[in-house]
Amino acid sequence: MGIILFRILLIGACTLLGYFSPPFGLRPEYAAFFGFILSFLMIVLEIKLKKLTTPMLLGGFGGLLLGILLSFFLRSAIEKLGLEGGYTSYFFQLIIFLIFGYLGVVIGIKRGAKFDLENLSSLFQSKSTGSRYKILDTSAIIDGRIADLCETGFLDSTLVVPHFVLKELQQVADSADSLKRNRGRRGLDILQKIKKNQDVAVQISELDFQDVDDVDLKLIELAKYMGGKIVTTDFNLNKVAQLRGVSVLNINELANALKPVVLPGESMRVFILKEGKEQNQGVAYLDDGTMVVVEDARRFIGKNVEVIVTSVLQTTAGKMIFSKPPDHQNGNKTKKY
Repeated sequence: MGIILFRILLIGACTLLGYFSPPFGLRPEYAAFFGFILSFLMIVLEIKLKKLTTPMLLGGFGGLLLGILLSFFLRSAIEKLGLEGGYTSYFFQLIIFLIFGYLGVVIGIKRGAKFDLENLSSLFQSKSTGSRYKILDTSAIIDGRIADLCETGFLDSTLVVPHFVLKELQQVADSADSLKRNRGRRGLDILQKIKKNQDVAVQISELDFQDVDDVDLKLIELAKYMGGKIVTTDFNLNKVAQLRGVSVLNINELANALKPVVLPGESMRVFILKEGKEQNQGVAYLDDGTMVVVEDARRFIGKNVEVIVTSVLQTTAGKMIFSKPPDHQNGNKTKKY
């Protein structure tokens, strides 16, 4: 509300100033109208500038300076050729100044939109260190295991959180659906936890690709630009990124790779939790979530039992272990109780 009041005061002040102090010999009512239009254009410019990121503003400012410099060089060339004279020279000088200044601002803003200030440090680093960026997507943040991974000290790369991912996370946190809202708030809490970790560098990237609407495609473009890798749990993003030549670190694949290696013939003690799909099967789970299917273990539901591994099946969804009670290894059935 305060900014609206200041805008109204600005328009009123410029209008009154034009009426009581008309410039260029204008009539008061014309000068007042000129002041009103000028203040209105200033407010429109202020609103547009608020939507620009810092790299875009710096790019526009640099483009303006370059445009002005080029206009002065062109003016000097015209003077040396003896083409100036009278009011025409001033008119062309003004036109040249406006054209080059405008082109410099527009080109600078467009170029600045594809520039990330944080990447300046990569100019002073070797290629091996400059490409060590891990770009987090929304699914990896909400999943939460990335925070636990950071605490282990295995990650020595810079974690990049794009601004458009933060925006998507905020939208999820503000969702009317309670489940989505809780997931979004969990993701924001995970980010705060990661940022508090002194051993992990977290970078918020303002780089955006306004001509790309989909967040997944923006992540892919950002990874290409920064030479980094995407960290995700999204299976579809994983496949699309690989098709486009972008490296992906899937947290689910990492979790599967870190599960204990179990070989056929080894024994383990498991808790039979529920009935399996096949007749008399029992199902148990290891601490890491791996499913253990035990033959003829339905009668052991709710009990701990020693089993021997018969085979291990690795799938895209994870690892499954098939086993039997020890008294079934030689084909001898257990007596029914």
